[in-house]
Amino acid sequence: MKVLEKILSAMPIWIAIGLVILAVTAGGNARSEETGTSVYDFTVKNIDGEDVSLSKYKGFPLLIVNTASKCGYTKQYASLQKLYDQYKDKGLKILAFPANNFLNQEPGSDAEIKSFCQTNYNVTFDLFAKISVAGDDIHPLYKYLTNDSPFEGDITWNFNKFLVDKNGVVTARFGSAIDPLSTPIIEKIDLLE
Repeated sequence: MKVLEKILSAMPIWIAIGLVILAVTAGGNARSEETGTSVYDFTVKNIDGEDVSLSKYKGFPLLIVNTASKCGYTKQYASLQKLYDQYKDKGLKILAFPANNFLNQEPGSDAEIKSFCQTNYNVTFDLFAKISVAGDDIHPLYKYLTNDSPFEGDITWNFNKFLVDKNGVVTARFGSAIDPLSTPIIEKIDLLE
């Protein structure tokens, strides 16, 4: 620390201030590029393979869910659709991210997943391309949700849920066993209106 103090005291003040600003700015930018600072910083592929910037959801409450078609919680697709039908006119958007991280419970292609969701659950909320939500190949969105949001922690299983307010702030997290139509989720969504 004394070496740094000597170097800084030997240079003109405007250069020292500039170096400090540069270091702080560079550090902030590096973090933003790596993990993002809000859900709006990410671009993902929808179930049809098209790029979607999550900034398109600014101003809307979001429920972000990692899903799977062959899981004991798969029936939650029905609850998610019912929740969406109940709250879509109030702006709620549901973003479903299929993932095959847990016991190979989402082995299908994006086309198979889309067909499964529409045929079995009449899903009309937003489906995205299959991603990884855990491990070394974790998608940057989920790296942000599990490492840098106020509700850190690994995804524990399929159908973990993150509630995001209209400003892109993660305000709640719910485990797999909590049904989307449960009182805790409904109460939190009502607070976001």
